[in-house]
Amino acid sequence: MDKVMELIKRSQEGDKGARDKLVQDNLGLVKSIIRRFAGRGHEMEDLFQIGTIGLMKAIDKFDLSFDVKFSTYAVPMITGEVKRFLRDDGMIKVSRSLKEIANKVRITKDSLNGTLNREPTLEEIAQELNMEREDIVMALEAVGEVESLQKTIYQGDGSAISLMDKIEEDKNPNEELLNHLVLQQLMDKLEEKEKTIIYMRYFLEKTQAEVAKKLEISQVQVSRIEKKTLLRMRQMINN
Repeated sequence: MDKVMELIKRSQEGDKGARDKLVQDNLGLVKSIIRRFAGRGHEMEDLFQIGTIGLMKAIDKFDLSFDVKFSTYAVPMITGEVKRFLRDDGMIKVSRSLKEIANKVRITKDSLNGTLNREPTLEEIAQELNMEREDIVMALEAVGEVESLQKTIYQGDGSAISLMDKIEEDKNPNEELLNHLVLQQLMDKLEEKEKTIIYMRYFLEKTQAEVAKKLEISQVQVSRIEKKTLLRMRQMINN
């Protein structure tokens, strides 16, 4: 076991000295992450404190049995903590029009779900409402109701790693790579069909219909396997 893993193990066993050492050694990581949130109306020192909280949560939640570097796990945890703070602090102002769009989308989604006997795609919702898909995603993101349009593969203490982050203001290739690395670690534990569906849906961004055609199964089957697999992936990383 290397030095970092040993410190994490000791920290999770209650060694405050090991915990403090891990925090101190990773403060540079926190600083590098919060820079992308500059200019949001908050002092950088406040964001630094929030990011540090995310770091400490990552230390407490890190699973030593996963074959993944701690920094790979910590980046989305820290980022998620800062994003949650900004959202909860009211930095995202939701206009009446965005709320109305989000409400229409939810109603249309439920209606199409009953008609199609499956979850509608973003494209199908956009076509039904005669709207641009980007406008729909923006409205849903603004009111915090992304639901099935933004699947979550990790959820813990309010911090999330999303498979689809359609309207992120500043695309960070390094963060996207790290998120995919975490996802890849989880995928290694899946059965072959489950792995294929998740890969095609969230790496290749294929529709359920395209996946169904490739695997020669029904779209309903793809939808059921996808939901079941995503739930199991959340359980794997939370347990």
